[in-house]
Amino acid sequence: MQKILILIFCSVFLGYSCHSNKTITSDKSATKGAQDLYKRLEATAGKGIMIGHQDALAYGLGWWKKEGMCDMYRVSGEYPAVYGWEIGDIHTPRNLDSVAFSDMRNWMIDIHKNGGINAISFHMDNPVDGASSWDTSKITKDILPGGKDHQKLLFHLDLAANFIKSVQVDGNAVAMIYRPFHEHNGNWFWWGKGNTAEADYIALFKFNVDYFKTKHNIHNLIYAFSPDRSRMKSSGSRTDYLYGYPGDDYVDLLGWDNYMDVKASNNDSLNAIGIKSLVAGLEMIADLAAEKGKICALTETGSESIKDPKWFTQRILNPIKASPKARQITYISFWRNARESHHYMSYPGHMTEADFKDFVKDPMTLTLKDIGTNFAK
Repeated sequence: MQKILILIFCSVFLGYSCHSNKTITSDKSATKGAQDLYKRLEATAGKGIMIGHQDALAYGLGWWKKEGMCDMYRVSGEYPAVYGWEIGDIHTPRNLDSVAFSDMRNWMIDIHKNGGINAISFHMDNPVDGASSWDTSKITKDILPGGKDHQKLLFHLDLAANFIKSVQVDGNAVAMIYRPFHEHNGNWFWWGKGNTAEADYIALFKFNVDYFKTKHNIHNLIYAFSPDRSRMKSSGSRTDYLYGYPGDDYVDLLGWDNYMDVKASNNDSLNAIGIKSLVAGLEMIADLAAEKGKICALTETGSESIKDPKWFTQRILNPIKASPKARQITYISFWRNARESHHYMSYPGHMTEADFKDFVKDPMTLTLKDIGTNFAK
């Protein structure tokens, strides 16, 4: 049976909507494009889950920047519906994964034109001393308004804002998901727990959103909140999940980065525990999203190098499909394919190839072809 199309759920595609014109994002001045993107995401809840992949068009196993190339396409003949991009190192010509910002901009524009969805994360360097985002210096209070290094924060935010505004089609800014200061409940980033007080983190998140809106007149973003599973004592704990939550007026999408529960293991008991934890967390987030009038997603996931040949169907798809609440997530985004020792998507010749084809063929998963048009020439 043909997959369910987003256009069947609701006539929302590149600016067309069957909903009213009521603003439904946190930004009361959201562009029509941002509102329509939100509605497209909202329309999938419970009916289909979009497949996402980080840097999908930029590089993969054994290739770099080749026209139309994509590891997901090489395996399944389908392109992702959601494309993750990284703007860390925005002060240089290439991002922290060596992708040229000029190329990224062009890909993001093409994705939008073809009906796909762009999502950006920002591993902001330590703005005080230029160290990486993994630096753990306690600098957040100093870069907030009134702090001695506030202008250094503005330098990075201005560059990020200018890039976001430069992604345009016919003079209109492309709507996209923006995921600032992610995994803040972990201690590996300078904005993370233990390095930044919760109140300062909230102030930082809010300042970023407000600065983009008021200083740069940016109103084309869906703002995502995305803590990490590994620093939650219980995956189903609302208290753990909401640590650092900036408030409903600053968030549109409740995300979750979860690598911990989906690691491939030869121990069936550990796999079962992980599956149960994954589903419990997604159910909790889905409940929160429903109560808050938000959408939700598994914003980052994967098992490094994927050692289980049935990982995509048995560890991700089937458990989520079995839960009416967990299947309310709008998309699942797998991390990048950097090299054989660090990849999260199947590729030709990998042990997951057949399983990933089954994953893509399932009526529950949505690819670019299901929500837009295809990049294939």
